[in-house]
Amino acid sequence: MAASAGHLRPGRYLALFALIVVVLYALVFFTGGGKPTPKLGIDLQGGTRVTLTARTPTGGQPDRASLNQARLIIEKRVNGIGVSGTEVLLDGNNVVITVPGEQGDQAKSLGKTAKLGFRGVLFSTPVTPVPTQPPASTPPSSGAPSSGAPSSGAPSAGASKTPGAGGGAVGGAPVQQPPATTPSPSKPPASTPAPTPPPNDGSIDSKTAAEIQAAQKVRQNPLLIPANPNDQQAATVAQQLTQQAMDSITCAPNANDPLVGNDDITKPLVACGDKGTTKYLLTPEFLPGTDIGDASSGFDQQRSQWVVNLTFKGNGTKTWGDYTSSHTGKQAAFVLDTNVVSAPTINGAILDGNTQISGKFNQSEAQDLAVALKYGSLPLSFTSSDATTVSATLGLASLEAGLIAGAIGLIVVFVYCLFYYRLLGVLTILSLGLSGSLVYAVLVLLGRWIGYSLDLAGIAGLIIAIGITADSFVIYFERLKDEIREGRTFRSAVPRGWVRARRTILASDGVSFLAAAILYLIAVGDVQGFAFTLGMSTVLDLVVVYLVTHPLVAMVSKSKSKFLSNPKNLGLGAVQELGSHRRSAAPVVGGANVKEA
Repeated sequence: MAASAGHLRPGRYLALFALIVVVLYALVFFTGGGKPTPKLGIDLQGGTRVTLTARTPTGGQPDRASLNQARLIIEKRVNGIGVSGTEVLLDGNNVVITVPGEQGDQAKSLGKTAKLGFRGVLFSTPVTPVPTQPPASTPPSSGAPSSGAPSSGAPSAGASKTPGAGGGAVGGAPVQQPPATTPSPSKPPASTPAPTPPPNDGSIDSKTAAEIQAAQKVRQNPLLIPANPNDQQAATVAQQLTQQAMDSITCAPNANDPLVGNDDITKPLVACGDKGTTKYLLTPEFLPGTDIGDASSGFDQQRSQWVVNLTFKGNGTKTWGDYTSSHTGKQAAFVLDTNVVSAPTINGAILDGNTQISGKFNQSEAQDLAVALKYGSLPLSFTSSDATTVSATLGLASLEAGLIAGAIGLIVVFVYCLFYYRLLGVLTILSLGLSGSLVYAVLVLLGRWIGYSLDLAGIAGLIIAIGITADSFVIYFERLKDEIREGRTFRSAVPRGWVRARRTILASDGVSFLAAAILYLIAVGDVQGFAFTLGMSTVLDLVVVYLVTHPLVAMVSKSKSKFLSNPKNLGLGAVQELGSHRRSAAPVVGGANVKEA
C-alpha cells in the first residue's frame, strides 16, 4: 500500500477539488436568482410566531391524538408551500408555529381546517341586492338548481374532455334549470328539535359555543329541504327558512364563520361563495374531501386563470362519476370550510375522476388551496389567537458572541499550528479555509434547494466541526513524525504515514458522522440544526483531507526547494535528528549498516 501511495499525483487531486469548488460557486452565483448568502433561522433574522387555539364542535376538550395529528398535518403543509425554517410545536391545546423572515402571512393560513366536501346546489342568489323573499315561482327544490340568478363568479365546470383540460372542467356560463316545484316539509318548523347546547369545559368560551349552536340551527335546518315535493305549504315554509338562513350571513370578506370546522355534513347548508358575492343553499354532502387522491395547482391556458386539479381515490372516483352522470346540467358545489370555492355546472359525466376547481384564484390562492387539500383536513378547527413578531436582536447578539468565540478559537488553532508545525501549520490553515469555502457554498445551495435555514445551533455545529477538521490534520502530521522517528526521510515518510493516518481519520470521522446522524434522527428543533451542520462538515472534512491536505504535503515532500525541504521549517527538525541518531546506532552486519528503505 505504501508503494501505491508513493505514486500519488497531487495535481490531479487538486484539480478535482478546484473543479468541485468552481461548480459549487457557479451554482451559487448563477442559479436561484437570490443573494449568495445562506438562509437564516428566526433567531438570526426575526420572524412571526402564530398561536392557533384548537376547538371542537361540541366545545369539549380536544384529545391529544387529534392535536398531534393536526401538528403533523400542519408540518406537511409547511413543507408543501416551501416555508423554510419553521417550527410547529404543541403548547397545551395550542399549536405554535414559528416562521422566520417575512413569511408570517403564510403561517397564519396554515391552521385552516381545509374541510372539503362536495354538495349539490339547490338555490343561489347574489349578495347585492339581497331579495327580501325568494320568488314564489322559483322555490328551492331537492332535485334541481333554482332558476334564481347564479353568481357570475360561479364558474362552469364540464366533464367533456377538451384539449388541455385533462378531463376536468371547461369554461362557460352556468346552465340554468327551469323552475321546480318546492316540496313540503314533513312537519312545521316549530317542531324542529333544538340542538343540544355544547358542553363547555373551558376549551372555548360560552359565546363561541352559542354562536356555533345558533348557526347550526338556522343554516343547517333539515326543513330547508322539504321531504314531500307536492306539499305547497311546506314549500312556503322552506322559502321562509331559506330566506331567514340567507339573511343570517353577511358574506363579508373578513367575517368569522362559527361553522368553520363545525358543520354537519348530513344536513343542508347555507353558505357563501365566490369571494362573498353569492349565497347558496346546498344539499347534504355526497362526497367527502378525504376521497381526494391528489391536488395540484396550475394555470389553465384556455381560460387564462389559475385552477386546482383534483384526482380521486378508488371509491371517490366512482361516487363522483355516478353523481356527475345523474346530475348533468346541474351545479355541484366544492365547499371548503363552509365556503363555496366553486359551483360549476356539470356538462357531462366525469368518469375518470380528473376534475378542476376554478374560482377566480390568483396563483397564491390556488397553491394554498392545493396544498391544504393534498395534505388532508385537520381533525380540529383552529382560531388564530395570537400572532406576534419576533425580533432578531437577541439572536444577533448571541451570534456576535458566538462568532467572536469562534474567531478566538480559530486564532488559537492557527497560532498553535504555526508554532508547532510551521509550514505544515500553514497547510492546515489553508485547508481549513478551503473547507470553510465548501461549507459556505453548500449552505447557500441547501437553503435554495431544500429550504435549510442556518440558526445559532447550526453555527455551533460548524464551530465544533472546525476542531474535527483540525484533528484530522494533527493525526496525519503526527503519523509523519512517527515515520521519521523510525529513521525514514520526510519524502519516504509521507506515503507511509498517510496509509496509517487515513485509517484513523476515517474511523474518527465515521464515529462523528454516526453520532450526528443519530442525533438528527431522534432530536427536534434546534438540535437537529446542530446535528445537520456537524454531520455535513464532517463529510466535507474528508473531502478536504483527501483532495487537498495530503496532495499538498506530498508536493512539499517532493519539492527541490531548500526552504521547503528543510525539516526545521516543517517542524520536523527534532524528530529527524532522533531518526538520524537511530540510523547511526543501528547494528552493522557484513560491514554495512542495516537501513530500512
